[in-house]
Amino acid sequence: MPVPRGSVDDSVVTLPELWVPEARQWLSTSTGRIAGEGYSWMQAVHWVAGSGLYQPRRYRSHGPRSFGPTTVRVAQELAALLPCRPGIEYLVRRTGLSERSVEYHLGMLREAGLLAYIVKGTRVAGGPAQASEFARMIPPEFDVALGIRTVQRDETAPAYTRAVSGIAEAGRELMAKLARKAARKVRKRRAKASSKTSVRAARKGAEQRVGTAVPGEARCTPMQVGTSTGSSAAGTSLPPESKLASGVSTSSTAKKAKARTRSSAGERRQLNKVGRRFQLARELTERVDWLRGCSTPRIAWVVRGVADAGWTVNEVLAWLHLRGEAERVRRGSGLLAVLLNRAESVLDTPAKRTAAVEQWHGALEARRRHRIEQVRAERERQDGAWESPADAALKREIETAFAHVNNAARNNLQQSVLNGPAQPAQAGADPFEISDEERTEMRGQARAQLQLGTTDLIDDTIHALGTAAARHLFGEDLVRRAQQLAGFARSSLTTYQTQ
Repeated sequence: MPVPRGSVDDSVVTLPELWVPEARQWLSTSTGRIAGEGYSWMQAVHWVAGSGLYQPRRYRSHGPRSFGPTTVRVAQELAALLPCRPGIEYLVRRTGLSERSVEYHLGMLREAGLLAYIVKGTRVAGGPAQASEFARMIPPEFDVALGIRTVQRDETAPAYTRAVSGIAEAGRELMAKLARKAARKVRKRRAKASSKTSVRAARKGAEQRVGTAVPGEARCTPMQVGTSTGSSAAGTSLPPESKLASGVSTSSTAKKAKARTRSSAGERRQLNKVGRRFQLARELTERVDWLRGCSTPRIAWVVRGVADAGWTVNEVLAWLHLRGEAERVRRGSGLLAVLLNRAESVLDTPAKRTAAVEQWHGALEARRRHRIEQVRAERERQDGAWESPADAALKREIETAFAHVNNAARNNLQQSVLNGPAQPAQAGADPFEISDEERTEMRGQARAQLQLGTTDLIDDTIHALGTAAARHLFGEDLVRRAQQLAGFARSSLTTYQTQ
C-alpha cells in the first residue's frame, strides 16, 4: 500500500529499510513484539506489503521479487492458526502454491520481522518430518512508523511481551486503512481476460482484486476497528482464548453448506460432448481386456460417433459382441475403430440398442451355464472310474503291465492248487524271477522313498501282488514302516511335509 501523504507526517512513515538477519529470526533474539491475535498481525503484514521497505531481491538472487499479494495470502493462513504451527504440505494444499514457493514466502515473512521461530522443524531419517512453530511478531519499524507507544507491564518478562499503550495522532488514519485491509480476504489472482488490456488497467484490476471482503467473517480484534478512523492500537488488551479464531474460515463453511444444499436439491454437473467421449473411453478401457493400456484420448476420439449418439458402455459392449471376438489383438484402438464403423447408423434407435444389450446378456448367461456344466463334467470324470489314456503307446504299456500281473496271479493260483494247502509258505513266493541284485536295488529305492516320506513303490506292490509278496520283495521291516507312514498320512491328527 502506498504511504499516505498530507495528513501523515513524513517523519513518522519514512524508514531506511526492513530486514532481519537469520540470527535474529528466533523468538529469544527478536527485537519485535508478539501480536496479540491474528487481526492486528495482519495489519502489520499489510503495512510491510505497502511500505516497500522490504525487498527480497536486495538479499538474494532468486525467489519472489517483492512482498506481494501471494505473501499476504500465505500470512492469512498463518493468522488463522492457533498455535501457529503450519506444515509445508498444509500450506501447499491451502494456497495452491508449490512447496518451494511456500518456503520462499515463509522466509520472506521471517526476514521482514513478521515471524520468529519458537521451535524449528526437523527431518529425521526414517521418521516423520516435524513442522516448525512460529510466533507472529510485529516489527519495531511498524511501531516507529505509526507512532505506537508500548509499555513493559512485567519487568521480569521478556522484551517481546510488551503491550501497546497508545498511538500518535499522525498514525491513526493509516491504522484505520490497515484495519480495513486486515478485515478483507486476499484471493488468488485470476487470469487476464484479454491480451489487449493495458498495463495500467491490469494493475488497477489487480489492486482491486487484492482485497475482497468476505461477508459475515468474524473479526478478532480488541478494539473492534472497522471503518472508523479511531486508533486500533490504543488500549490493546489480550483477548481470552474463547475469542480467538478457531482456524476455520467462514467463507469455506459457507461454500460447504452451499455445496450440500446443491447436492440435496439434486443438482448434478452435466458433461459436455467432449466429457461424454472421455467418460465412455475410460469405461471401455476398464471393461475390455484388449483395450487396457490404450491411451484414453485416442479411445475417446475413436468412440466419438457412438458417444455423441448417446450410447452407453453396455450398448458398445453388446455391439462388439455382435461383431465377434478377436483372439489376437495387436492394436486395440485400431480394432475398435474397425468394429465401431457405422455402428450408430445400424443401431440407430434406443429400441435396437436395448435389444442388442438383451441379446448380449443372454449370450453371457448361456456361456456361464456352459462353463458350469463343463466344470461339473470334469469333476465327475475325475471322481469316477479310471479310463484308459488316449495315447496308443502309453495304452500298450499299461495293457502289457496288466497282462504280466494277471499271468503272475494265475501262476500263483495254479501252484497253490497243485501243491495244496499243506505248503502255506509258498503263498508268498516271488511271482517274478528276479535276481538278488535286482531285489537289493528295489529295496534301496524303497528305502530312499521312505526317507523322503513317500510309499508309492511299496503301496503299488501291495496293491498289485499282495502284502505277502511285498514282504518277500522288500522285507518285513520296510513294509511295516511303509504301512505306518501311510497310516500317519491318513490320520487327521498328524501333519508332515517332505523336503
